[in-house]
Amino acid sequence: MSEMNWWSEINKHWGKILGGLLGLIFALLVIYYGFWWSVFIYFCIGIGMLIGWKLDVSQDIGGFFKRLFSTKDKQE
Repeated sequence: MSEMNWWSEINKHWGKILGGLLGLIFALLVIYYGFWWSVFIYFCIGIGMLIGWKLDVSQDIGGFFKRLFSTKDKQE
């Protein structure tokens, strides 16, 4: 198989490949750190990815953190 065919196969199945790699990493984390620490690590990664995605979309880091940590008055 030529190099171009490998890249086309990877592009067609990138979700499966990524899912398999994430599953492998999770399994290794469970073996080394335990289940709950692994869940905590994945949670932190997910929060970091969410913040990064929001920053990519808005390109305004100051406004993002103001909205994130702002308090809303309950008085009307």
